[in-house]
Amino acid sequence: MTGPPCPCGSGATYRECCGPFLRGESAAPTAEALMRSRYTAYVRRDARYLLSTWNPSTRPAALDLDDAVWLELEVKSVSAGGEGDASGTVSFVARYQGADGVVAVIEETSRFVREPVGWQYVDGDLGPAASRQRP
Repeated sequence: MTGPPCPCGSGATYRECCGPFLRGESAAPTAEALMRSRYTAYVRRDARYLLSTWNPSTRPAALDLDDAVWLELEVKSVSAGGEGDASGTVSFVARYQGADGVVAVIEETSRFVREPVGWQYVDGDLGPAASRQRP
């Protein structure tokens, strides 16, 4: 591996994995790739990328990214969202540590649609694994 690992946990380097998407050199080919790149954008506090990959039907006007330290992403399941699909879902669990030192867990099933500009995040349903605990 040449370079730092990608924060999304794919096992590839950032340069080979999510880097081209965040730099605008290419679009994520699948819903899972977009979800992983959006996680990486949270790690890197890249609000521009997050907003640009959020479907206009649900996109907020702005994002206020806090100082959370994102610790880990685990993709649980993927339904559709392939290169030939119009929509798909990705279920994941992510852990982060807030500025107060508390570790939180987010579980979400995210919905994605393919638009002419590429895959976009629409919204998600939170799962029961959400929790907060002291490290």
